[in-house]
Amino acid sequence: MPDARKYSSKLANTHILIIGGTSGIGFCVAEASVEAGAHVTISSSNASRVSTSVSALQGSYPSAASRIQGIVADLSSAETLEGEIARLFEETVAGQGGEKRLLLDHVVFTAGDALSVVRLADMNMGTVLQAGQIRFFAPLLIAKYIPRYVVAEHTSSYTITTGSISEKPISDWSVVASFAGGLHAMVRNLALDLKPVRVNGVSPGVVDTELWKMGEEEKKAFMAECAKRTVTGRAGRPEDVAESFMGVLRDGNMSGSVVRTDGGGLIM
Repeated sequence: MPDARKYSSKLANTHILIIGGTSGIGFCVAEASVEAGAHVTISSSNASRVSTSVSALQGSYPSAASRIQGIVADLSSAETLEGEIARLFEETVAGQGGEKRLLLDHVVFTAGDALSVVRLADMNMGTVLQAGQIRFFAPLLIAKYIPRYVVAEHTSSYTITTGSISEKPISDWSVVASFAGGLHAMVRNLALDLKPVRVNGVSPGVVDTELWKMGEEEKKAFMAECAKRTVTGRAGRPEDVAESFMGVLRDGNMSGSVVRTDGGGLIM
């Protein structure tokens, strides 16, 4: 008689769309989802990165190759944003095939461009809108398509990524912090508007990913400095943070919550 798999099988045969799943935290969430037995679709704006990431996942999990697909979607333009979102969902569902379900079970949003630090004196409508294009406006518009493409059950979910700047201020980060804080409110309100589909957020602190656009030595020094401001003594790793996302996906009793994974940085 085989062992029970009451917990480890919760995501088996589900379909998870990870927007921003080609690098950093999103890619680690994709890895964890494949290991959990899910059918995984990853998406980003770069066709080469999508192809490379799909190949990397299939190489790491050869027995699950048929459960992995990638779709290109560019969310960087306000004029084409909604059309790209609609196409992404349609192609994701159409590309399932086989024994996969007709609708999605989970949508995870981890996409983000380089962090835009804007001094108040340099702020204008253009810089404000650009800073929120992918990190705020995109996840809000994605919510419009959740009822159409996600199974309407408490076992389904939509998970949004914010950041520790939403709770711990830093000089000259007011623009980004305003959107990050707004994501907390977005999570709570969407949890009501999209019920019974659960809506939650994950709020990482500094995580050592490709997001930080700087030289190797500069980045190493930056991460070392950030480590001093945590209780764990190191900057976050994307594979660590991915565990918070997996817990949110599995917990059918969690909705309207934001989980913090910042190495204890908020209390330092």
